[in-house]
Amino acid sequence: MEQQHTERWEERIPGGCHWSGLVRRGTTLRLTDVDGGANAAVLFYNQDERLERYNMADTLKSQHTFRLTKGHACYSDMGRIFCYIAADTTGWHDTVCGVSDAELIRQQYGVARYQEHRNSMFRSGLDGMLIELGKWGLGMRDVVSNINFFSKVTATASGKLVFHIGNSKAGSYVDLSFEMDTLMVLSAAPHPLDPADTYRPGAVGLAASATTPGAAAECARIAENMRGLHNTRRLYACGRGVA
Repeated sequence: MEQQHTERWEERIPGGCHWSGLVRRGTTLRLTDVDGGANAAVLFYNQDERLERYNMADTLKSQHTFRLTKGHACYSDMGRIFCYIAADTTGWHDTVCGVSDAELIRQQYGVARYQEHRNSMFRSGLDGMLIELGKWGLGMRDVVSNINFFSKVTATASGKLVFHIGNSKAGSYVDLSFEMDTLMVLSAAPHPLDPADTYRPGAVGLAASATTPGAAAECARIAENMRGLHNTRRLYACGRGVA
């Protein structure tokens, strides 16, 4: 059943911009593709011990998947769950392609510096993440493989990765229900495989609400996720930050 939202706060991240914040456990954060074609590159860190962060390999192998959608969880490198996807109208979110860097942006779109273009400058996904990480005492060594919400990438029989244009429509959303007090970092720059020849990243909306009772039921249908949920809840049962 879709969660009913009573919003605590909401915010709009313009395309190409970036955001970070602390999301408390018991909160559901809705990410919305405002105009269609957005890409939300996201990383998660344990707010109380930031050496614990999102782990792509554990997330995929524990759930036997290449992509994320409703019912899937986002794992840390300690076998705990930051959040799970409680609702999803897009159906496919990329897990393996990382973020764009300044050189990729330059080669594909050219150069548009802040000095001349102000907020219309061309930002890379990596630069956006590093700006946000710096606000929390983190940096380049803390950048790991991220999730690209709203983007779909598949592999051909020969192993070539293919970006699917139009995977996400205007108004598409994904609900992330948090089990851990989480530092979340988001960059709304273009996906690194997006073939567009002009720089026009889409805006991402954020809206927080209280997680409804029973929201984890679908996530818990995956056996490994039951263990992950148990590990995460035990962390707080024993006291914040204690394994």
